[in-house]
Amino acid sequence: MSSHEIKSVLLIGGAGFLGLHLIEQFYKNDSSTKISVFDVRPLPEKLSKQFTFNPKNIKFFKGDLTSADDVSKAIKESGAEVLVHSASPMHGGKTEIYQKVNVEGTDNVLKVAKKSGIKAFVYTSSAGVIFNGQDIHNADETWPIPEVPMDAYNETKAIAEDMVLKANDPSDNFYTIALRPAGIFGPGDRQLVPGLRSVAKLGQSKFQLGDNNNLFDWTYAGNVADAHVLAAEKLLNHSTAGKASGETYFITNDTPTYFWALARTVWKADGHIDKKVIVLNRPLAIFAGYLSEFFSKILNKEPGLTPFRVKIVCAYRYHNISKAKEILGYKPQVGIEEGIQKTLEWMDEGL
Repeated sequence: MSSHEIKSVLLIGGAGFLGLHLIEQFYKNDSSTKISVFDVRPLPEKLSKQFTFNPKNIKFFKGDLTSADDVSKAIKESGAEVLVHSASPMHGGKTEIYQKVNVEGTDNVLKVAKKSGIKAFVYTSSAGVIFNGQDIHNADETWPIPEVPMDAYNETKAIAEDMVLKANDPSDNFYTIALRPAGIFGPGDRQLVPGLRSVAKLGQSKFQLGDNNNLFDWTYAGNVADAHVLAAEKLLNHSTAGKASGETYFITNDTPTYFWALARTVWKADGHIDKKVIVLNRPLAIFAGYLSEFFSKILNKEPGLTPFRVKIVCAYRYHNISKAKEILGYKPQVGIEEGIQKTLEWMDEGL
């Protein structure tokens, strides 16, 4: 067996949306790889027909990623040589949760992993770490992380990413990588595509925020998971580990599209096409966002529109993935339209 074949992997956060795709891709890559999952919640009992692995064949460890004992036990009993840390709270949560999971959790997992003999550590960061509301045109990994972050989620992701890169220690045979996926969607997604379907059902798809001239990166979850497998292989291979490790990599579908194109592709696939679109330009939409926040506070409910969401929707946000292609050998295997189709099929299964 060559040095870069993956014998055993532990997936921290492996029961989540991206986690299921990680299991699938590690299984597809080599069905003999021993796959273990560490999470606060169990693996779903029923899986979409789009996943080919059997959950009963996956060793599961329930635990808290901020507990050194829990993580140490999982690494020891799984016999893992590769650790993938994709655990992360959903966007839109509380700052304390981000701090606990993204910062304290990552710090703990890194320390325990190094002590426990893990060789390859792959961290799921976010393309959002470089975003603070400004336009991002074809950004590569030299693009700076802003001094003032966009929100607590991306701020804590950036802190965690920095810890992961600094922990890289070739002299101790401990190699790390941070991947920065952008706009993840796919089967198991409980936010993006289901949210777009809800918008159409509420009759709100006729409203467009911004002029739709802004290019945006979406990434199919299976492609993101595939990048994690490639990263793990590079870190295990002594001839490539030195060059690949201690680095960040943007991961996208490499097909920037106008922001509203994905939404309209989803709506069209559902047979929903608006004859007339009402466009709210960016300044007007931001003003509407402030009004929405103001009245939502008075009514003590979650605002449907916020200035933050408007800035995201109206910004250019696309990235250059040349580094991932060249060093990791990454190439998106599933296109945007095929990815949307797979996601809609999963939703229609009712899981």
